Amino acid sequence: MTRILIADDHPMVRSAVKHALEASIGGLHLTECETIAGAAAALAGDPEIDLVLLDLDLPDSSGLSGAIRLLSDYPTTPFVILSAETDPGVIRRAIAVGVAGYIPKMSSMAELVRIIGLVLDGERWWPELGETDAEEERLLAGLAQLTGQQLRILALVMAGKLNKQIANDLAISEQTVKVHVSTILRKLNVVSRTQAAMLAGQAIARGHWSPPE
Repeated sequence: MTRILIADDHPMVRSAVKHALEASIGGLHLTECETIAGAAAALAGDPEIDLVLLDLDLPDSSGLSGAIRLLSDYPTTPFVILSAETDPGVIRRAIAVGVAGYIPKMSSMAELVRIIGLVLDGERWWPELGETDAEEERLLAGLAQLTGQQLRILALVMAGKLNKQIANDLAISEQTVKVHVSTILRKLNVVSRTQAAMLAGQAIARGHWSPPE
């Protein structure tokens, strides 16, 4: 059985996608939700989900912040963005954070089904793009490598908190915080907490990331 999660806050979109997939994929189990929180709950409740079809703009997230959050917690699950946004820069950033595919909503249902089939077979797909912004791709790729706990620690580092304060806030040891901070610096390819905080601020300003609450 193929298990697919559709996260989109437009009922008509979910319905159209559902009917197209059900008509093309045998033994299909579809789960629907409207928010990133709903997607996280669905993934936590069903570890066998084979693919997540995710809109970029949902009521509780915008841009790539939701995708980054989910990818950090479920790095082996293929995520395919389904969005009305066709800006090549946005698509490149989605690729950089690790999505397996990007489908513009203007695509036909036949094309959508074809692309999802490719991703289920282990391939990756996105529209043809022009030149890339290498610096921005490195930033997004670094954020995508961070775990949920490391993203929380990065948010607290950005808030100016010391390791001891972070340890108290997260109920973990100070040594564990130190290990995580070192890992964060390595993954973001920076050498100081200040640089890490600046990069996090850039990601927020560009709409790529929302600090976890």
